[in-house]
Amino acid sequence: MLAELGNGFVALLHPGALLALTSGFLMGLVFGTIPGLTASLAIALILPFTFSMEISHALVMVMGIYMAGIYSGSITGITINIPGAPSGAVTAIEGYPMMKRGDGAKALGLGAFASTIGGAIGALLLMFIAPYMAKVALLFQTADKFSLVVLALVTVAAVSTGSVVRSVIATVLGLMIATIGIDPMLAQGRFHFDSAYLIEGVNLLPAVIGLFAVCELFIQAENGWKTPELGNEADSMKVRRRDFIPVWAEIKEVGLATYLKSSLIGTFIGMLPGGGASMASFIAYAEAKRTSRHPEKYGNGSIEGLSASESANNAMCGGAIIPLLTLGIPGDAVTAIIFGVLLIHGLVPGPELLVSNFEIVAPLFAALLVSSFLVMLSALVLGPYYMKIARTNRAVLYGFIAMVSVVGTYASTFSMFQCWVALVIGLLAYAMRKLDYPIIPLLMGIILGPYLEEYLRRSLIVSDMNPSIFFTRPISLSLLVLSLVFIYFLKIRKPRTSASAAQTDQS
Repeated sequence: MLAELGNGFVALLHPGALLALTSGFLMGLVFGTIPGLTASLAIALILPFTFSMEISHALVMVMGIYMAGIYSGSITGITINIPGAPSGAVTAIEGYPMMKRGDGAKALGLGAFASTIGGAIGALLLMFIAPYMAKVALLFQTADKFSLVVLALVTVAAVSTGSVVRSVIATVLGLMIATIGIDPMLAQGRFHFDSAYLIEGVNLLPAVIGLFAVCELFIQAENGWKTPELGNEADSMKVRRRDFIPVWAEIKEVGLATYLKSSLIGTFIGMLPGGGASMASFIAYAEAKRTSRHPEKYGNGSIEGLSASESANNAMCGGAIIPLLTLGIPGDAVTAIIFGVLLIHGLVPGPELLVSNFEIVAPLFAALLVSSFLVMLSALVLGPYYMKIARTNRAVLYGFIAMVSVVGTYASTFSMFQCWVALVIGLLAYAMRKLDYPIIPLLMGIILGPYLEEYLRRSLIVSDMNPSIFFTRPISLSLLVLSLVFIYFLKIRKPRTSASAAQTDQS
């Protein structure tokens, strides 16, 4: 296997493979940065062109799009507080405050460095222990998946700043929105109020665009399209490319343990169907906050929280490929499209793929690892241009975002109704922000709501409507106990701040 992996790296040196990787990576950057355009949409668009490509080149291009698309969602999240993808939502919590106080280059550099570390660890785990980790993921039954989703929702509510009651309300509201449309078990409409349009339900992309892009448009309109104050450094100092290189003191402050732990969390979450980058980033962020020596910095520009989120985001890529290649189970929209790329080239994902055709998919492993290092390289080369996004005339910038939001929503759904849905959700998010309600729990409720319902109902069907199934399975029980532990340490017994700790020591 090691020899075949080596041949995969050699194949990556072919001019055609390098061109495919580079073009795919740049395409992923563009689609991930622009709100409304996602990595899954980019891969879907290039899917017809893969018919005429060599399978290795097609897979290499797809891996470049995947890695860049997950990373680049944080770029606009840091610079203008509008994540290009849901995976960048947590990064925006810490990155945008850093941008406002003049540390935008530092935030982008640390985010890219963490993404490189996480992406590389995820790719290495994919290469060497994919068969063993796939067996672990196979142990998760429906009840265990339900408890995992509960853990993710509890984590989001616990990590959110402000009142826990408001976080719970926002989460429940997101879960309610997720129930609109077709019942996944009975194939009939519900909560559609006799509207043919509401039977479509609320798609994820309009929800993301509404919560972040449309909401931000209303906020900026209220402020008169004024450019926000970004601090003296951001306003007056010319950004140099070396400013995007993290210094050793910052890396040491984050800590090797945070990078490694967050990357392992991201890889493991990526292996589970429905996990995705959003869940990985939230859980890694919560765990970093729980064990942090400076939890008071979280929400105000914590480089530790930012690094934890970005490490988990990109580590998820390697984890998501594991069940796809070894079990034939795509865990999210992106891997589902990658599934299609393999099928149209006559490769059937499953246990036999890595045994009989490993030499064909070996360039995929190599491309994923190389793409993780391209993330840091892209920040060094294109970082100053990322910073200019924040200095762009607000009226022009947000006018462009409004246009892209409408076009992106329509292009992904082919429904004008979903464009109106994005507007309504944007108004809802605007009202929530004015009333000091967090919108991240709302988003996670919409994302995870369908999985929560599906796993709950399937588990109850299997157990003859006996809810004890969630407490008799060891994995499920462990995850539920872990949820209680998170609630206790993050909300009931909050971590001491440095000031309070110092005061205690003095006394």
